[in-house]
Amino acid sequence: MTCYDRQDLGLLLLRLGTGGVLAAHGSQKLLGWFGGGGIEGTGAAMEAMGYSPGRQSATMAGLAEAGGGALLALGLATPAAGAAAAGAMAGATAVHAPNGFFAASGGYEYAASLALTAAGLAITGPGRLSLDHALGHAVNRGWMVPVALAVTGAATAVVVGMRNRRVREPAESGQETLFDEADALFGK
Repeated sequence: MTCYDRQDLGLLLLRLGTGGVLAAHGSQKLLGWFGGGGIEGTGAAMEAMGYSPGRQSATMAGLAEAGGGALLALGLATPAAGAAAAGAMAGATAVHAPNGFFAASGGYEYAASLALTAAGLAITGPGRLSLDHALGHAVNRGWMVPVALAVTGAATAVVVGMRNRRVREPAESGQETLFDEADALFGK
């Protein structure tokens, strides 16, 4: 086995593993499979996490995870697939960030690992054991990598920024209420 063959096999394993996990994760959101909440349950959870509207957020995250994961596993449209999956996982990272890094404490370790692996596959490409290679890389051109990552990065920044603002607003208004009540207690 040559080094090039080993690289292709390694990329195949990374794609199958990461893509399979992402596809299963997305199918929880979209279809309620594997103990997931489906669109309704996930939509309510997304709304509670600050992603609004919840149903639309659940649909978009589910499509990015399930679709991006399936395409990664197949090695098809790898730049777009990897970027979409990385963007969805960046959104999950934002939710878990307040809990620290480690997943054992509810942190963002798992989501960040999936995001980085998906982005790495988008940049590296699928290897020769892929549908992209079989189709002559028609949807895996070099220029597609920065475009897919830039568009996904910008969209993710906007969505996560809006979510973070929604999460901060009640906390900030709650603090004002506490200070107003304290001022009333102390006659200020």
